[in-house]
Amino acid sequence: MSDELHKFIFEGLPVRGMLVRLTGSWQEVLRRRQSADAFPEPVRHLLGEMSAAAVLMQANIKFNGAVVLQVFGDGPIKLAVAEAHPDLSYRTTAKVVGELPATDSGHLPLEVMVNVHGKGRCAITLDPKDRLPGQNPYQGVVPLNGDHHEPLHELSQVLEHYMLQSEQLDTKLILAADDEVAAGLLIQRLPVEGQGNLAGQRHHEDEIGLNEHYNRIAHLAATLKRDELLTLDANTILRRLFWEEDVRRFEPLEGLNGPHFECSCSRERVAGMLRGLGREEVDSIVAEQGQIDVGCEFCGLHYQFDAVDATELFTSDPDHPPGSNRLQ
Repeated sequence: MSDELHKFIFEGLPVRGMLVRLTGSWQEVLRRRQSADAFPEPVRHLLGEMSAAAVLMQANIKFNGAVVLQVFGDGPIKLAVAEAHPDLSYRTTAKVVGELPATDSGHLPLEVMVNVHGKGRCAITLDPKDRLPGQNPYQGVVPLNGDHHEPLHELSQVLEHYMLQSEQLDTKLILAADDEVAAGLLIQRLPVEGQGNLAGQRHHEDEIGLNEHYNRIAHLAATLKRDELLTLDANTILRRLFWEEDVRRFEPLEGLNGPHFECSCSRERVAGMLRGLGREEVDSIVAEQGQIDVGCEFCGLHYQFDAVDATELFTSDPDHPPGSNRLQ
């Protein structure tokens, strides 16, 4: 089964939706981590949910640049990252610094994994593809707690809270992941046309939580269980949830046009990073370890530089790094 993204709207209503299913690409992400640095099951499931969410957010805003979703805090998971690009390619990784408690379900709440002492945060960064000199990426940060400081247990709750705070848009998000599938369903209230002025913006905010059409459809979406999201195909899910609604579906995005795993690491980038360390530091590492081994945290690919490569780093053409014709 291929990865796919389905977009749909509800005819005549200010509500839109998207459903993403990551299958082959998600299994490829996990296959690359099947080694000594493999993530524990709850971490894998969180990263799957983040990957599905990042793809949904990228497709939702049509941003010409990277959408980077980060969750960080003071728990066993110090940092988890998912990144999606305009072509719907994505990658994800995490930094785990402590032991996670045992769980039969393979799923743990955020306050156990990240937000142990209430200091956890979620950051969403929009990094333009062709950033101008001096231009900084846009970043929004929200705590992993609700309005009344109670911990938010699920990533979906955090992102719903973020959309409400940053965009003043009602959003219902269902996320789920296991070792076979990472999936997400997004339902969002559309802003009413003609709200491009201050009075319109005020009216737009006043609509939060009050639109009966959105509330009805969001309630239907909330009945979707995690197991159903993981095991049922998109057609079955949408038919079961919204069989009484007038849903207009668009051609699904799949294959080369749909979600897919892709990592932007390269030997050239690693060589540039090593040059940045300076020749003395590079020579010191080679003298101590015999070679330099740099592993990509996103895809698990390793780049080796031996003593000859290390010397050529500072004498060869930067566009053709030493050892670039070797298989890794």
